Amino acid sequence: MKGARPALRYARAILNLAKETGLETKVNADMQFIATTISENDNLQTMLKSPVIKASDKKRVLNALFIDKVNAISLGLFNLLEENKRMEMLHSIASHYTIIYDYLKSMDIAKVTTAVPMTKALEEKILQKVVELTGNKTSIENIVDSSILGGFILRVGDMQYDASISNNFNELRKEFDNSHYIPKI
Repeated sequence: MKGARPALRYARAILNLAKETGLETKVNADMQFIATTISENDNLQTMLKSPVIKASDKKRVLNALFIDKVNAISLGLFNLLEENKRMEMLHSIASHYTIIYDYLKSMDIAKVTTAVPMTKALEEKILQKVVELTGNKTSIENIVDSSILGGFILRVGDMQYDASISNNFNELRKEFDNSHYIPKI
């Protein structure tokens, strides 16, 4: 992925600055907010990646969007990226920041794929079970994918547990395909 290494360096620098001031948690919330805002807005993504738009204009737009919503460290990142002409890296930097912050705080993200959105009660049960299994603080990200038909797919780190109905159908299909039973006629 182009620009991943510089984005990681920027993210580490911002995290170190935030740790010095004791604001790493606040900056993490800012970075999540910034990454989500960019992900959900195609026009903003296009503007940040455009080589035609000046870095100062990009910074002006970002300041207008985030001025009252993020702290000074996060706003300082906009200035730094403008100065270094790296505005297109903002989304990647914000994403990398949350990843290294979670690692620093020994937090896992449990991705739970379900056919329908999970209820709060079910989220709580899954969260308790994941914390019990991993021993780390965990947050849950629910991904809705109707193609799994029912059940769930749980992914924490590099571990995956697939209890989806579509997976059960695939396993059953494999058993039938591998069966050497020939019926008598």
